[in-house]
Formats: sequence, C-alpha cells, structure tokens
Amino acid sequence: MKPELQPIAGLHSDFDGAVGELLRAVTEQWLLVAPKANPAMLEMFADRDVIPYRDMVPWAGEFAGKYLTSAVQVLRATGDDRLRAWIAEFVAHLVRLQDDDGYLGPWPAGSHLTGAAPNVHGGGATWDAWGHYHVMLGLMLWYDETGDANTLNAARRIGDLFCDLFLGAPEVRLVDTGSTEMNLAPVHTMAMLYARTGEPRYLALAEQIVGEFAAQRPAGRGSDGPLAGDYLRMALAGREFFEMPKPRWESLHPIMGLVELTWLTGNTGYREAFERIWWSIVRHDRHNNGGFSSGEKATGNPFDPGAIETCCTIAWLAMSVEMLKLTGDSTVADEIELSTLNSVLGMHATSGRWATYNTPSDGARFASAHQIVFQARAGSPELNCCSVNSPRGLGMLSDWAVMVVGAGIALNYYGPAQFRVPLEPGLEVVITESTAYPLDGNVRIEVTPTRPAEFALRLRIPGWSRHTTVAVNGELVAGAPTAGTYLTLSRRWEAGDTIELVLDMGLRFWEGERECAGLTSIYRGPLLLAYDARYNRELHTTGLPVAYGGDPGQTTAACLQIPAIDAASLDTEPGAWDDWLPPLLLLEARTQDGRSVRLCDFASAGQTGTLYRSWLDL
Repeated sequence: MKPELQPIAGLHSDFDGAVGELLRAVTEQWLLVAPKANPAMLEMFADRDVIPYRDMVPWAGEFAGKYLTSAVQVLRATGDDRLRAWIAEFVAHLVRLQDDDGYLGPWPAGSHLTGAAPNVHGGGATWDAWGHYHVMLGLMLWYDETGDANTLNAARRIGDLFCDLFLGAPEVRLVDTGSTEMNLAPVHTMAMLYARTGEPRYLALAEQIVGEFAAQRPAGRGSDGPLAGDYLRMALAGREFFEMPKPRWESLHPIMGLVELTWLTGNTGYREAFERIWWSIVRHDRHNNGGFSSGEKATGNPFDPGAIETCCTIAWLAMSVEMLKLTGDSTVADEIELSTLNSVLGMHATSGRWATYNTPSDGARFASAHQIVFQARAGSPELNCCSVNSPRGLGMLSDWAVMVVGAGIALNYYGPAQFRVPLEPGLEVVITESTAYPLDGNVRIEVTPTRPAEFALRLRIPGWSRHTTVAVNGELVAGAPTAGTYLTLSRRWEAGDTIELVLDMGLRFWEGERECAGLTSIYRGPLLLAYDARYNRELHTTGLPVAYGGDPGQTTAACLQIPAIDAASLDTEPGAWDDWLPPLLLLEARTQDGRSVRLCDFASAGQTGTLYRSWLDL
C-alpha cells in the first residue's frame, strides 16, 4: 500500500513573509545556539554513570532527539548551510555517546529501558523508551537527508537493543516498563527502521508492540484499567479518542506507528483505526486556534480552558501530516494550515528565541522556560519538552507545503515562497508564489519547468473559501472550483505559465458552547482573530471594568474585560499599526455601544505580554 501524497525528496524551499522570517529567526536564535547554551543536552548521556547522578525529569532523554528532529526538519524547509554543518557536528557527538549495546539514554547502568532509575526526579518512572524513540526519529531523518551510514547504524543499534530485550520475550514486555503512552512510541520508529533496512526483527517488534496496546494488568498488579491505550481495538469498535484509556497527547506517537505499518503490511485495520482517531480529535478536541489538548490530553471538549501544550499541538501536526499522506484529503491540509498559521506562529516569540508551553485561546503568552521552569537543570537552563520541540511545527512545512501525487504535484501551502521540485530525472519544476496571503486571497503562481512537460498540478481549494476563481495564463478555468477539494490542472506546462488563484476571505464564525457559551470565534480566511489589549489601549485607559481577582501575577483571560463587538461593522480590509512589532493582520470594528475596537490575528496576540481573547462577545 502506498501513500496518496508524499513529501518530496530533494525539495528546495524558500519561504518569505512572516513564515520565512520566523524560520530564519528560530534558526539563528535557537537551533544554532541551543546545544552550546544548554550543554547538558548531550552531557547527560556522557556522564550517565558518574556518581553523584544527575537529578533528571523522567523524559530528560528526549531533549536531544526532539532538538535533532526539529533541526533536521527546519533544515529541510530552509536549506541553511550553517545549520547543516552544525547538525552534522551535533550528530557526530551524539553518536559517540552510544553504549556498546546500543543504549543511547541518560540513565545509569542497571536502569536501561527498565522504566526505573535511582535518580529520576520525584521517584517516578523513567520514559526511557520514549527518549530513545525521539533519538531514533532524529537519527533516521538525518540519514534520510544525508545518506550518512553511521547515523543509520546508530539507529539500528538502538533497534537491535529493543529487539534483544523485548522481542518474543513475554516475561519482559515493553508495556511493563510503564508510562505506556510514552514508552510504546518505538512502535513508530521500529516500523520506520524496517522500511529503511528490511530487517524482519524490526517489523516483528513493531507488530508485537501493537499487540501490547491492548495489554491488561496481570492479577495482583492493580485494578485501575488496561496497561496501555488499546488504540487499535477501541478505534475499530467506534470509541472516541477521548474515551480511550490513555488519551494523553503522547499517545499520538505510538498511534502514528499504525500508519507506518499500513504501508508495510497493507493491513486496512491499521489504516481505519488511525483515520477514526484523527477525525475524533478534529471533532472533539481541536481548539479554535488549531491547537490540540486540554490539560495535555483529549477531553472531548474543544472549549475546555485547560492548557494547550506546545508538544501536544506539534504531535497533532505530525499526525496530521501522516493523515494527509494516507488519504490525500485536502481537508487535512486545511487543518494543518489552521494549526500552523495560528498556533505554531503564536507559540513562538517573533525573535525566535523562545516558545510557549501553553498557547491558550484566551489568556497570555508565557515562555516555556518560565512556565515549566521545573524542568531546568544546571547546564540546561532553557531545556524543557516544549523548547526543543516547537521548531518542528515550522520544519514540517517541508513535509506538506508541496507534495507529489503520482507523477504530478500537489500545492498545499499558500504564501510568498518559491519551491524547486525535482519531479523526475532531468525535470525540475520551479513554483513561485507572489502574494500577500494570508492577508488577502490573491495568489499568483508561476510554474517554470526546466523543459516543457505534461503533468498534473493540484491546487488546494480551502474548505472555507466559498467563492474561488482560478485562471491559467489569463483564461478562467471552467466551472467553479469545489471548496474542500483539490482542483487538478492537467496540461503541458511551459516556462512562464501563470495561475491566478483568488480565494474568498469573507468572515466565518464559530459559536461557542459549554465554557464558551454565548461567545464566538471569528475567522478571516485561515486566520483566527483576537482582541488584544495592546491594540485597544484607549479602551483600557478610559473606564473599562477590571476584574483581576486572586494573585495579579497569575493573569488569566478572566482578567481581560472587553466590550461586546458589533461583528457587522468589522472591516475586512487590513489596517495599519504605527508601532514596533506590528501584527500580521489588524482589522477595525465598532463595539455595540459605538466605540472603536481592533482585532488582530491570533498569532500576533499577546506577543508583547498583553492579555488577549479569541472567544468574543458579539
């Protein structure tokens, strides 16, 4: 079984606009400096057996792998030569820290992949298999990028260690190491490793771990439910994801193993279960800003005010990329765009220097290094699960912006950018987008093949664009494009061919329920709008009621009192902001009592520390 859409090996991308600026900023201010500013990222592997042991959080072994995965994916989106050289240095050092038996974690001898260690912070279980999962993922992505055999060999040695310990050994099961939402994640990388090596043991272990999804607690081991999430069986039985035993965000990583196994085995049950879980999250747990999770798990309530953790949204994006590959459904690309242009841009400081732990629909933006500072240690003052993971949200553009479909191209990303697509030997297609999107809906696309060639170009027609027009070389394409599908343009393409795509940027509304009853979210194109106190200073210095309550240092959305907005008065054309750090988008409206009010794009809201709200009183 093959994917409907596939990322493009050898794609060269050049993103401009706000996305391009943030890619460059994250590269300069974080990826190129993080390991040396936080040397314990690697040193915790080097001195794992040195006494006194380091005091570490259970997931400490993930930091290097998550950083590497983020760095490789951002590299694939930018082609930055400095980043490439730095990753090569980082990987070389990381691989040198691998034990003879393949172990590449931070825990001392006697604790390897057992789920326990004498120095785990708080005395809980280690997420050692989870840490190895992230290291394996980063190593294999670097191998895919470079063909470096030493890197693949390091990943294989980890895979061999897992097989030696757990394959066909019912008395020593991976599921029994605990923290199963996390520690069963290697099902994903073991399947990936089999795809790259053909080693049968790796596939056998991956399928064995799928069997452990449904593992039950043995007699005498407690009565608080299954050991693991039972994702496959429960999804096929029609259970929603939030109803499963382990609906935390980490579970999305072992669930992604079902897609990888679909390609390898053709088992349609794996595919069906994965699709059902993805749609369950869209229906019940994806927030208005494209973020996933409420308090780090699925709750069945997209209005739940619990924290929308950065790692959760990154996992959701990775899962959605797999869903797009699996189905070729443009609706999935719409979801990826929503998450990227709102949550991913919003979780990063414009400088690229820090990212959030929580990017709430309403509230304030706090750096993860402040909000989850308990993860910081000597030698790693800025390291936490989110700081190393957030750039991946940008790097995944390399997976979904432009994809191949058969012998053709699918264009998912709209924004100022250029893509050089190696379509077949001797044929490269340069796609240049000239546009202010997502500020307006006019996208000019120039298609320049190195020689005249026939191929199909699929354009994503967003589900929210009610009226779309497409012209090729000035001639309108017959028939109105259908929202929520791809428009396929099959023709003989020549240098200088142009496409004019005009998308409907009319306003859309999502009426809130439960905790957001009586409130509404407003969208313009793919962008969620928000009220930010920064852009409405005059309202907050002339008598708006204030309700702080509790500790003023713990500001929440409830602290921001805002007037009711007259949605009918909202000007859909962007306005200007004469100040430093302007928002991406700023619109004017009136309050219901006649005052002027401004709404900005969600990603810009709260960037200077002010309070904001995206659930509005209309």
